[in-house]
Amino acid sequence: MMNQVEKANLFKSLHKKGDPLVLYNIWDAGGARALADAGAKANATGSWSVAAAHGFDDGEAIPLGFALQIVERIAGTVDLPLTVDFEGGYAEQPAGITENVQKVIKAGAIGINLEDRVVRGQGLYAIPAQVDRIKAARAAADREGVPLFINARTDLFLASDSDKHGMLVADALTRAQAYADAGADGFFIPGLTQLPLIADIVESVALPVNVMMRGALETVASVAEVGVSRASFGPGPYVQSMSDLADRFRSLH
Repeated sequence: MMNQVEKANLFKSLHKKGDPLVLYNIWDAGGARALADAGAKANATGSWSVAAAHGFDDGEAIPLGFALQIVERIAGTVDLPLTVDFEGGYAEQPAGITENVQKVIKAGAIGINLEDRVVRGQGLYAIPAQVDRIKAARAAADREGVPLFINARTDLFLASDSDKHGMLVADALTRAQAYADAGADGFFIPGLTQLPLIADIVESVALPVNVMMRGALETVASVAEVGVSRASFGPGPYVQSMSDLADRFRSLH
């Protein structure tokens, strides 16, 4: 059995440019165990999947206390590093971020995604505000004595049409540098699926870059070739699993 610090250090070491850590996002302890048995090196939740699996919408609609119970069950069931899609940290202000990140660490997480979208609001946080939120998450990790992997997610690309993504790269790079300086360990760019643009970001950002496998990103090999360090699947596994469940039921008739 690894302790939490050992899991956090192992998890960070798995991020290798050009040899990405593959995270097939799960939503419960059963899924976490199935992937562990299949050889996964780490587990990751997906907020959309966790919410949908328990009858909630995405966007922090699932109560924080309930979400933490799910994290605790996963972490207590499988001896693998667990990173949690923590959306906006269930708070806007830094003090709330620190308090809530401490809670998710105590539940067993060794990593989180923290997005710069204003959950239940409009647009993205201004860079200085998001920097303060990332610093607050790092302060929580320091208090708990766990080297939490903070995956700083920008929603720049998810919030815009793909034909405008090229114009957003400069903004993304500015955010990446600011987030790194604030204490982030990774940079997550969901929604960006154009390999040349991903390559530009990988070459310009010091942090390990995480992409979401969707659309044109069909294979892990393709993103490995442009230097990505982490490939996650977001809600895809849940959607596919529920579709398979329904198909199997229909086939009975």
